[in-house]
Amino acid sequence: MIESSGILSAANESKHLFLRAAAGVATERPPVWLMRQAGRILPQYRALRSRFPDFKAFVKTPEASAEATIQPVDELGVDAAIIFSDILVVPEAMGLDYEMIEAKGPRFPKVIENQGDVSALLSGEAAAIQLSYVYEALKITKRELADRVPLIGFAGAPWTIFAYMIEGSGSKTFSKARRMLYVEPHLSHTLLQKITDTTIAYLRGQVQAGADLLQLFDSWAGELPPAHYRAFAVPYLRQICEALPDVPKTIFAKGAWFALEDIADLPCQVIGLDWNITPEFAKQATGGKKVLQGNLDPCTLYADAATIKKETKKMLNAFGGHHIVNLGHGVYPDTPLDGVRVFVETVKE
Repeated sequence: MIESSGILSAANESKHLFLRAAAGVATERPPVWLMRQAGRILPQYRALRSRFPDFKAFVKTPEASAEATIQPVDELGVDAAIIFSDILVVPEAMGLDYEMIEAKGPRFPKVIENQGDVSALLSGEAAAIQLSYVYEALKITKRELADRVPLIGFAGAPWTIFAYMIEGSGSKTFSKARRMLYVEPHLSHTLLQKITDTTIAYLRGQVQAGADLLQLFDSWAGELPPAHYRAFAVPYLRQICEALPDVPKTIFAKGAWFALEDIADLPCQVIGLDWNITPEFAKQATGGKKVLQGNLDPCTLYADAATIKKETKKMLNAFGGHHIVNLGHGVYPDTPLDGVRVFVETVKE
């Protein structure tokens, strides 16, 4: 199952459930963490966030980012921490500034439209060096965690970052970004390569700063037809995985049920699943090549405690007790904290 003997050897020596499970080593119980576990579900996060004029100021303050990262470890007892940051720091470092508008999400005042725009972007180490505040946050977090749990680093997958840079925001159709793939495939590959080069340099910096595992978020994977995902997403995911052979990697391609076989052939260790993929389908599609992560419907956590317990145990049984427990997407901001607690505690029973 595991492509790197170094990763497997390190996992065997690790005291951490999460790292052992990510390497495919049998564990006494499945580890549990949540995407977006550092966020508005926690009152202490809201108090910390209120000290900053906007989200970007918060993210760019390493001490605050570290504090937000550690809060769910203290409060919920999850088995891993994930650095508090944003996937859009990468296009910003490349020279495409963005705004984070409360209750609406990100917006890019300027978008990529032509060859000149692509040529003007920084890439690789020249861009990644702009992200020193993330590396510093990782170093502080690693020190303050004192090896209680592993620390996850992350980045957006190249296609998802590409989509934001072309669209300028989230979208119902991503028709501008998808149009470019058809109309200007060469320019699309040029931009995707620049994003990939930057992401590799960025993730290397995260590992050097203390990240124990890296997760790639391909949030808009499901917007592409299968042929385009194979042409414009999978090769760049492969480059990133191959460039970082000594650290375990997770790929979470939301909505890309059709690409599970392709992702299973990449040199990553873990595949994240959304809530629309059944454990049975995922196991068959991946052929047992990877550790699976996910995939409870996030809305389950709005239910009463008995329902949360029942659905969580149902998921655990479907995976046979051997996977990394998570939701099928990030925990929603208005999710009741008690519901999150029930979910985590049920896994740890």
